[in-house]
Amino acid sequence: MPENLSVPLAALDAADRALVDGVLARQLRPLAKTITLIESQRDDHKARARAVLEALLPSTGRAMRVGISGVPGVGKSTFIEALGLYLIEQGLRVAVLAVDPSSSVTGGSILGDKTRMEQLSQNTAAFIRPSPSACSLGGVAEKTRETMLVCEAAGFDVVIVETVGVGQSETAVAGMTDIFCLLQLPNAGDDLQAIKKGIMEIADLIVINKADIDPSAAMRAKSQIKTALHMLRPMSPNWTVPVLTLSALKQDGIAEFWQQVMEYRAVLTKSGEFDAKRRHQALAWMWDMIDAGLRSRFRQHPQVKHELPQLAQAVEAGSTTPSAAALRLLGYMN
Repeated sequence: MPENLSVPLAALDAADRALVDGVLARQLRPLAKTITLIESQRDDHKARARAVLEALLPSTGRAMRVGISGVPGVGKSTFIEALGLYLIEQGLRVAVLAVDPSSSVTGGSILGDKTRMEQLSQNTAAFIRPSPSACSLGGVAEKTRETMLVCEAAGFDVVIVETVGVGQSETAVAGMTDIFCLLQLPNAGDDLQAIKKGIMEIADLIVINKADIDPSAAMRAKSQIKTALHMLRPMSPNWTVPVLTLSALKQDGIAEFWQQVMEYRAVLTKSGEFDAKRRHQALAWMWDMIDAGLRSRFRQHPQVKHELPQLAQAVEAGSTTPSAAALRLLGYMN
């Protein structure tokens, strides 16, 4: 049997035990403080965060994890707010993890999602946590997975992850959520644009938002996307990706969207794919952490730290090749 690595609650110090107790009691302040601890870059905070997360792990896994992506201006925040308010009306608690792009120059981030979701942010059954992407690839923040688990431990029924919305490379969110929903705009491109692979072929559900502005354009876009999907290999043999038209601003079509999400969960649960997907995601997460740890140890190696500046200058000057410099530095890890 695999070794149980969970941290017992009694092994935590008083401060961390209070965080765990507060999260499990569904208190928002301990929840926010726990997420802040997880996002910290201090080594002592990282150790504490690992222990707290291990203690919370048995209480995770019950929420529906929904990933939302789309180009800037597609109305992601408006859509998420409309969806969140609808779900709360159905008696569910909703957590929104909104990732804002960080400046590649200053490193700063606006973190304005609470302002854009004003009604939802004021609802006691909702929790919105904006986080900077910190230039992480894939449209999500570095600690989004851990934050999602903490929200699950806090009893939220639905966890929505909103990506930064900067292009077709935002595929990381599909590797940490149960269903990946792509928002599109009418008149956003022709048939060839719709066929582009990457983010399109991993979508489990496609939504054409702002359909009320130009209904005929929305229907044309729906037809084009459905045609394009026939040329792509489906992610699941048991699921045909639906293409929906709706207006988040007018809250028209939100109920139909959630009905499709529940249908997706029912179909994949019956086939065994739903649980298998989560297992594979957990394993992929482990390898991501291993890769990140190896990169960190490499950069902290004394010889690497000593020679890296000179080798970097040599590569820039053209006096040595990148491959030769890389092999020399990697040789110190033997």
